Amino acid sequence: MRIDQVNSYGPEGPKIEPGPSKPGGARNSFSAEFKGFFKEVNSLQLEADQAMSETMIQLEEAAIATRLLLKVRTKALEAYQEVMRMQF
Repeated sequence: MRIDQVNSYGPEGPKIEPGPSKPGGARNSFSAEFKGFFKEVNSLQLEADQAMSETMIQLEEAAIATRLLLKVRTKALEAYQEVMRMQF
C-alpha cells in the first residue's frame, strides 16, 4: 500500500465519488462497484502479505547472522584464553 493512498483517506474515511458513466448514461451497478472495491482491497492485502513475508525472512536472516557472530566471538575468546594459559 502506498503512503499517498493512506493519506488521501483523511479522518472521515475514503472519499467515495460516483463511478464513470457507461455509454448510454447508466452508472455502474452497486455490485460492480463493490466487486471493484473488493478487488482493490484484496490486492492491497496481497501486497501487505508479501511485504510481511519479506520482513519475516529478513528478520530471520538477521537473527541467524547474530547467532553466527556470537559463536565466532565465543570461539575466538576461548582460543585467546587457551593461548594465555600456555606456558612457554
